Amino acid sequence: MIISLLAAADERGGIGYQNELPWHLSADLKYFQRLTMGHHLVLGRRTYQSIGGPLPGRTMIILTRNPEFRADEGCLIAYSLPEAVEIAEQRGESELFIIGGSSVFEESFSLADRIYLTRVHVEVEADTYLPDFAESDWRVVSKRFHPADEDNQYPHTYYQLIRKGAGGE
Repeated sequence: MIISLLAAADERGGIGYQNELPWHLSADLKYFQRLTMGHHLVLGRRTYQSIGGPLPGRTMIILTRNPEFRADEGCLIAYSLPEAVEIAEQRGESELFIIGGSSVFEESFSLADRIYLTRVHVEVEADTYLPDFAESDWRVVSKRFHPADEDNQYPHTYYQLIRKGAGGE
């Protein structure tokens, strides 16, 4: 199973403000949907609550330390990242997407095979950041620019990175 991180971050690594996305990028939301449809998503409880509920066509595995937390129908709960990965593997997942928040990303970098990073070309007010990662451990395999337009507040670039040493390197 491939383990992929999927994030959008501004030029300083900001990924959120007051538990919401700090921008509106219609193209990025469609990209997110296209990549993740039919797959399992791992996310922290606060990220799940900021989304507002389950995403159609995907199985959400919510990480929480709170044994009292109850997820919506169709969502699964895990109490650790290894448990979440095991759940997805047991359910036959081919590519597991880890979608945040910050502490979940930090714990996930060592497990990830792939990163899908949307770099938003702006500096916004943020209170949540994508953790630093060793970029030298990763190779850019695709890069695609999208300009700002009536549906996308800021210009942004989609990057796909794979861990060096993966795929015959």
